[in-house]
Amino acid sequence: LGSSPQVGGATSLFPQPASNTYREKMEISATRPAEGAGAASQEPAEPHGALYLVLGYLRLPELLSVHRVCSSLRDAVAGDRLLWRDVLVEPPLSGRITDGALLEVTSRAGGALRTLALVKCWRVTDAGLQRVVQDNPGITKLHVPGCVHLTAEGVLRAVRSLAERKGNLKQLRLNGVSSITKRHLGILNSVLKVHPQQDLKPSFYGDWNSLELHGSENRPIDMDVCPKCESPRLVFDCTREKCRLTKGGHWTECRGCFFCIARCGMCAGCVGFQELGEESACSHLLCLDCWLQLPKCHTCNRPYCPGHGNSLTECSGSSGFVCEECQIYGVPFSALDL
Repeated sequence: LGSSPQVGGATSLFPQPASNTYREKMEISATRPAEGAGAASQEPAEPHGALYLVLGYLRLPELLSVHRVCSSLRDAVAGDRLLWRDVLVEPPLSGRITDGALLEVTSRAGGALRTLALVKCWRVTDAGLQRVVQDNPGITKLHVPGCVHLTAEGVLRAVRSLAERKGNLKQLRLNGVSSITKRHLGILNSVLKVHPQQDLKPSFYGDWNSLELHGSENRPIDMDVCPKCESPRLVFDCTREKCRLTKGGHWTECRGCFFCIARCGMCAGCVGFQELGEESACSHLLCLDCWLQLPKCHTCNRPYCPGHGNSLTECSGSSGFVCEECQIYGVPFSALDL
């Protein structure tokens, strides 16, 4: 996004192009007729109409970039409230979002914000979230995973504020918010009208890191009380068919947080110590079946998960791959004599 000018002591995400910028000078120079050519003066060309049709499909970083292209696109982006009803802030933009910048972005919706998803926005505080909630009472989805400066009390205050006004909040994602207790979780379930015996959609390990803005609303809150350790955490169900078909005790025995029930990083099924495969090239646990099926490192013969494929290098003249540790050390890090 480049550097942005300072507005009121804060970095603005919507800088207004000055009249004497280099871009406008180049536009004037490009449209000026050549000396002696006698050509008629031309106005700068307007953006193609198709560009306006794709604005609704752009993410926040792209919208901010388009906003700075020219005055026509700037006015189109700034004047269309529908483009700002679903705000998703992801890394690397997350580190730049402060309370002031968040208010500046969400104000573009004109009070009609539907989805506010802040992923690892560590500079956003309770005060900033509360201000956005007050200005947008119709929020239906609030996602704040990894926002470490938000507190459980601050999130609870924001949810209560939404419930007292329109009460349309249907999804809450708060994994990574500090100091969440069973009391907070109970109050949040009560405010969102989640019945303890409600038949919720199963939650599987491996899906928790994906952000589905338009996914199923059958699970209003991502966190639950672990039946094993009784701590508020992400609680996962089992994907194994034998566990799902069993209506008795085993269905509940393999349900719990990751600290209580080991999960395979590939199939998300419960894994006993006797079912663990050999060492993997990533930090994920793997069951023996998945370990055998996954491709192996050409050097150390360790498998990798699909989510770690970006750390692999393809071997020339071979169908194998080399994991990150073997690229650096030549052997797995655990095999080094340190």
